[in-house]
Amino acid sequence: MPDYGLDLQFGIFPSPDADRHHDVVELAQLADVVGLEHVSIQDHPYQAAHLDTWTLLSAIGARTSQIRLSTNVANLPLRPPVVLAKAAASLDVLTGGRVELGLGAGAFWDGIEAAGGGRKTPKESVDALVEAITILRAFWAGEPGRLDGEHYSNRGLKPGPRPAHDIPIWLGAYKPRMIRLTGQLADGWVPSMGYADPPALPDLNARLDEAAVGAGRAPQDIRRIYNIFGRFGTGSGVFAGTPRDWAEQLTDLAVGIGMSTFIVGTDDPDFVRRFAAEVVPLTRELVAAEREGGSTPESEEPVTDPASAPDVRETVVARSSSGFTAAQLAVPAHLVEVHDYLRSELAQVRDIVSQVREGHTSVGQARSVINTMTMRQNNWTLGAYCESYCRIVTGHHTNEDRGMFPHLLRADPTLEPVITRLHDEHEVVAALLDELDRALVALVADAGYGSDGQRALDTLSDALDRLTESLLAHLTHEEEALHDPLAIHGFG
Repeated sequence: MPDYGLDLQFGIFPSPDADRHHDVVELAQLADVVGLEHVSIQDHPYQAAHLDTWTLLSAIGARTSQIRLSTNVANLPLRPPVVLAKAAASLDVLTGGRVELGLGAGAFWDGIEAAGGGRKTPKESVDALVEAITILRAFWAGEPGRLDGEHYSNRGLKPGPRPAHDIPIWLGAYKPRMIRLTGQLADGWVPSMGYADPPALPDLNARLDEAAVGAGRAPQDIRRIYNIFGRFGTGSGVFAGTPRDWAEQLTDLAVGIGMSTFIVGTDDPDFVRRFAAEVVPLTRELVAAEREGGSTPESEEPVTDPASAPDVRETVVARSSSGFTAAQLAVPAHLVEVHDYLRSELAQVRDIVSQVREGHTSVGQARSVINTMTMRQNNWTLGAYCESYCRIVTGHHTNEDRGMFPHLLRADPTLEPVITRLHDEHEVVAALLDELDRALVALVADAGYGSDGQRALDTLSDALDRLTESLLAHLTHEEEALHDPLAIHGFG
């Protein structure tokens, strides 16, 4: 099956459990910080243990800066399309164009009926979905309502607001008519493991392509999103092994079938960190190599014994001038990628601090209640973002201290002076993170305005400057000091 050549995207699919609401939002913040593209939330309004999907996405949108927000998938029978269009457009405006709408015709009809949604036959539910898509797109385009359908009507509606960008519509589809509808109308197709496991994807994908071509569309106009589930370990099977196993399986799905967005179901922050740091960059590398040809370079001697042949992805490119293969160089490159996430998010923290400082200056003593509330909200938002960043840096250094450093010392005891110095630098950064945390507590606990608030903000800025200087110097030193040892010995 074809590779449509689309850019790869990755995200998470956390459980919207009401009794873990802080953890859910923090997991989304973590995904944002480590550079994943999507956080996607299921929608079952009749499920007593779940938070409301749109309310949760709004809270996540307020606590993140880059990650895209999607329903996976919105329960149409309980979400009237005009209200759904307005909710999606409003959140899109508030988050600067980060909303994508996954949409479903309906399932679990007992729950839907108990919640007042009414019960529909399969044909009725798909007919209603077609009408809903018409209403959604007309609303977002700012077109006056003209539809008077069998299931929905928007005749006479004056729509608004318009979204900040063209909101893509994903459809969860498995059966023939829904697949045809996806090929004809949707921007994305979103199957899930358990309903469509990898062996089922090629046939479904071929039918989707056929429907797209029949509607005068190019198959690559439809992004293929896949909800996946698994764990890291040493077992066999789909998404049950090492990060490299995951990356190779995702590569097969991307270049063999055309899936280009992978949303992993997890509630584990350690899994998210490892997925972002190890699986994502390796998958991008392997897919790029496959798209460029994927063959063993001519400069390498051919392998004559198939039993001893290494995986093509292990030896896919020639050795560099330093004597390392590209596969070996990918190991220190992964460390640099993680560090680059830390650098980019540190720049974001500094930008937010700058914005808060400007807010303090512009409202003076903040005499009005509205200005006071706005400033407090800005301080709380800043505090939450910085707190999340501190946790990410601490977690990264802890993983190095407990995993990577001992592995390198076992492999090469002469590295002890280098590792000792890097560990000492971790201690310095940890102390500066504690100092930043105390400054954040003082800022958020303060009134947030007037001279006390300004002093607290000055203290925070000074602490952030000291952290920036030390952390950036440490990251650069570590990359230089460990480049060759990581290329030789790996992460462990």
